[in-house]
Amino acid sequence: MSQSTLVPASHGLWPMHPLRSRILGEVHARPFRRMAAPRVVLHYAFETPPAAAGADRAFLDGFCRERGGEGPGPDRKVHMIDVNGGSLRWEQFSEFTSYTFDCCPPAGSRPFEGRIDDPFGAGFHPPGELVVATRLDLVSLDSLAGGLAGAFASFEDIWVSASYVVDRTALIVTDFRVDRDGRTRILIVDLGLPERQIGALVQRLIEIETYRTFAMLGLPEAQAIAPAVNAIERDLVTLAGEIRASSGLERNRDMLARLSALTADLEAAAAASAYRFGASLAYHEIVGSRLQAIREEPFEGYSTWAAFLNRRTAPAMRTLESLQDRQHDLSQRLGRAANLLRTRVDVENEQQARDVLESMNRRARVQLRLQQTVEGLSVAAVSYYIIGLVGYLAKGDHLLGLDIDPTVITALAVLPVVVLVWLMVRVIRNHHSGEDGG
Repeated sequence: MSQSTLVPASHGLWPMHPLRSRILGEVHARPFRRMAAPRVVLHYAFETPPAAAGADRAFLDGFCRERGGEGPGPDRKVHMIDVNGGSLRWEQFSEFTSYTFDCCPPAGSRPFEGRIDDPFGAGFHPPGELVVATRLDLVSLDSLAGGLAGAFASFEDIWVSASYVVDRTALIVTDFRVDRDGRTRILIVDLGLPERQIGALVQRLIEIETYRTFAMLGLPEAQAIAPAVNAIERDLVTLAGEIRASSGLERNRDMLARLSALTADLEAAAAASAYRFGASLAYHEIVGSRLQAIREEPFEGYSTWAAFLNRRTAPAMRTLESLQDRQHDLSQRLGRAANLLRTRVDVENEQQARDVLESMNRRARVQLRLQQTVEGLSVAAVSYYIIGLVGYLAKGDHLLGLDIDPTVITALAVLPVVVLVWLMVRVIRNHHSGEDGG
């Protein structure tokens, strides 16, 4: 039983579940921040192997202490520190770690222009390989040259997606393309968005960009293993045709071994891709929920974020789902074919065993006949030997003063001697049969 602490209650001290604080705190683990325009947000997400997570936490701990702040400690998944005139937010997830820095842009700078004094310089140690790099600029409508039309000046028009969000209190614009700094760009134009909702919108847009990027990691893996799955399907079709025409134990055993090898290859590929596919599909669902939360409305002449991502990422997710379904279906078909062959092999093994038993029975019958023949010959031979002895004794009857013809004595002894020898042989055989049975 897990160790519990006691908490005061109206009826005294009640035991508290050891995970209660963690469960309740999870709701507030990643709170939204208050923000106001203008603001620049730099967001980076790194794929972090489990072995590197501890080193990254130690780095951040030292980073915070050098700047007079408190580190994340051993348990926190989210930590914030004021640095370089802005705020640095660190978040650790199951497979990636994100660093998000926000600050005020230089006075008079236009969107995505002006140098930002960020903390990601030479002293920064990334916790893994970079996957997501995003710059988000939050501006007011008054600061845009040319009004709303100026919101599109920093993007390639052919790729732009734009939407009103949160009841038309903000306009969000992006082209989902990487700029010369290696980052995707997102612009939020504040059209009267309440301060409390600005932070929520910023975080949701960053999550959409992060999760849609991580969701796409499953596509290259699907494209890599698809040829192997295709080859297994072709081999299974060939084997199915051979199974219909096959006969003979060795042939069936050979095909069963080939089926087992195909099953092993398929299961190895499925096991290797299961986590990536599952994570990608889960991330895609999160993207969908975040898009629903921001309540998009079309901006005339441009596609919404949801429409763009549905055209671009939804087919990739369907590819993953299709490949998963094919793997599952192929596994079942391989299992059925293997069961069929295994049944054939078992039946043929039983047939061979039955043939062996019949052969043994035939040999046993032959041996029995030989034994009976030998017994008959042995009875005759022993009887002949004993009768001969009786004849010799009969010829010496004059020594006993008897006057009996030896031939008569010998003739009279034949039947009793034969019966007696036969009975002795039967007794001996029954004795040995009893020992074998015991």
